[in-house]
Amino acid sequence: MKASRIAAAGAVAGAAVLALSVPAVAHVSVQPEGTAAKGGYAVVDFKVPNERDNASTTKLEVAFPTDHPLASVMPEPMPGWKIEVTKSKLDKPIEMHGEKISEAVTKVTWTADGKGIEPGYFEKFPLSIGQLPEDTDQLVFKALQTYSNKEVVRWIEVPQKGQAEPDNPAPVLELSAAEDGHHGLPSDEPSDGAASAEKASASAPAASSGSDDTDTTARVLGVVGIVIGAAGVAYGVLAGRRRGNA
Repeated sequence: MKASRIAAAGAVAGAAVLALSVPAVAHVSVQPEGTAAKGGYAVVDFKVPNERDNASTTKLEVAFPTDHPLASVMPEPMPGWKIEVTKSKLDKPIEMHGEKISEAVTKVTWTADGKGIEPGYFEKFPLSIGQLPEDTDQLVFKALQTYSNKEVVRWIEVPQKGQAEPDNPAPVLELSAAEDGHHGLPSDEPSDGAASAEKASASAPAASSGSDDTDTTARVLGVVGIVIGAAGVAYGVLAGRRRGNA
């Protein structure tokens, strides 16, 4: 009886470790290439993983926040994708570079004209955006991911501080403090954000490296967890056999 209990305990421990080592389900996210400072411009990437093994991602729709509208949004051309930028009238005009802006981008849509994102792959959708607001620490972008089998995944749940991450979290862009009191672009620089986009892109390798290191650490910990769990199961089974032979 004691040996059976040991074997059962080993099996439970192994199953628990295996469960804990399984990575969280990937979702649509947004990250800056470099920094996204308040009052400035930035290049951001919407990272879209394909979570299905029998369908490709064929469309991505990203809705822009209306409480903090962005007047300048410029997509980067992407082979295999058609890009549509939707603008809408603002209830309250905003001021940018001394001018009143009465409309802003409310949605960007990428539609595949080829294979899209196939199973087992992800893709990044870059945008140059600005002028970033100065009165908030983050921007929430709600996204819809459409698959070739017509399934639509709605990444629209806003994460709340102090609470568990929702099942379908919306992409959230964290904003850093304004850089050295610099708010937006000087008047002698182009207003389309291209110059700031290049500066943000130049620092992308450092940010990417940190992300890669985190992913590698997670994979290593996952493998170690699986090995420990398997060892627990094997020990439990071996103990049971020895007790039976005795």
